[in-house]
Amino acid sequence: MSRNHIRLGVNVLASGRHDAAWKTFEDKRHLATDIGHFVAIAKAAERGLIDAIFLADNPGGLVTESHTRPWRALDPAVLVANLAAHTEHVGLVCTTTTLFGHPYTIARQIASIDHISGGRAAWNIITSQNPPALDAYGVGKGWDQAERYRRAEEFVQIVTAFWDSLPDDAVEADADTSVYLNPARLRPLDFAGTHFNARGTSSVPETPQGRPVIFQAGQSSDSRAFGARHADALFTGQRLIESARSFYSEVKTLAKSFGRNPDHLLVMPGLFPILASSEEEAKRHKRSLDDRLDSISLRAELARHLAVDAASLADLDAPIPYAESEANASLVPLASRWHRAEMLKEARQYGWNIRELLFSNITGGHRVYVGTPEGFAHDMLHWIDTGGADGFNLNIDVQPVGLDLIADEVIPVLQKLGRYRTAYEGRTLRDNLGLPRFDARTQNSLAAAG
Repeated sequence: MSRNHIRLGVNVLASGRHDAAWKTFEDKRHLATDIGHFVAIAKAAERGLIDAIFLADNPGGLVTESHTRPWRALDPAVLVANLAAHTEHVGLVCTTTTLFGHPYTIARQIASIDHISGGRAAWNIITSQNPPALDAYGVGKGWDQAERYRRAEEFVQIVTAFWDSLPDDAVEADADTSVYLNPARLRPLDFAGTHFNARGTSSVPETPQGRPVIFQAGQSSDSRAFGARHADALFTGQRLIESARSFYSEVKTLAKSFGRNPDHLLVMPGLFPILASSEEEAKRHKRSLDDRLDSISLRAELARHLAVDAASLADLDAPIPYAESEANASLVPLASRWHRAEMLKEARQYGWNIRELLFSNITGGHRVYVGTPEGFAHDMLHWIDTGGADGFNLNIDVQPVGLDLIADEVIPVLQKLGRYRTAYEGRTLRDNLGLPRFDARTQNSLAAAG
């Protein structure tokens, strides 16, 4: 598949990206743990020839999200391992943290998933921390941004070195010499860092992809540099095409500066489509979901993002209190500042009032498209053809019915235009993403450097 073909992933949530999606289900109590429901989502994605399904995670205990919608209850590594048995082609992206636990555990889990799926595993790296995670792991105050990325750097170096430590050719399985594993061909690591130490060789052999695909999510300057150095694909939260083009150009340039082929770093912003046969019908569908939301708690969430008093948002048809928000900008937590700035830029560009901003996916953060499947296909292609993205990570309003609409109505439009596959290209996720198989012999690995 050529480089101008679109890459698509799907963010798997128990009910869907819309915060009121769960209210449309008959059985509302078990959505977070119903494996049959997750299998249906995975199969819908594969029917649509989607590149990968993306399992996000909140490492640690319950977060406040669980008070108002189904939460991420299941361990993503366990969940994708199960989904591997129910699918044949779609990639399986597992999110884990680089702050808690030990790198060897993650290296073994993701490599194991790559083997049992026949080469479809990916690791999504996150560096976020929140009070429930800090509490669950027994960590005190956590780490500032610079220290988080130094910690993440060590974590990734160890994981990838373990992935490279037991190459295929070390397994000789020679019955005549009674040599099963030749120790001379191993690449053991001996890493002593500030945050992590690790020695030895992984018990999991080199995987079908050479190395699982690495995804990374984030927008900050530290995140961009980290992703451009280590990732095969970046998840980002661009809401405006101008910002997306700037981000795209910067990370491609960074990748090149690290000696990488920039074509081997895919940029896939999040995108939240709400679709129907006409634009008016799509707007009605969105309103029907929005009307099910608790506007009081949503206003409190928006007030937190804007650093304003919730009373300032009481009249939903009033103008957005930009002046109050700007005056209090220093009170916004560092992790929320980029999200806030993007929301306000979008609101200014389109002249939104409080109501329009409130229902613009402030909790998910990603750009919303409301319209027809054909219009949506052309919208995505416009971003790709003007240097804003290589593809998108789709956030589906209600799963799996919204994903069925993508498979049945959007994908055929892209195929007709010659911009989407008609069958999976290969067996592995790297094959389908247009990425080369990783060969540790031609790369600078930690083991070789040591």
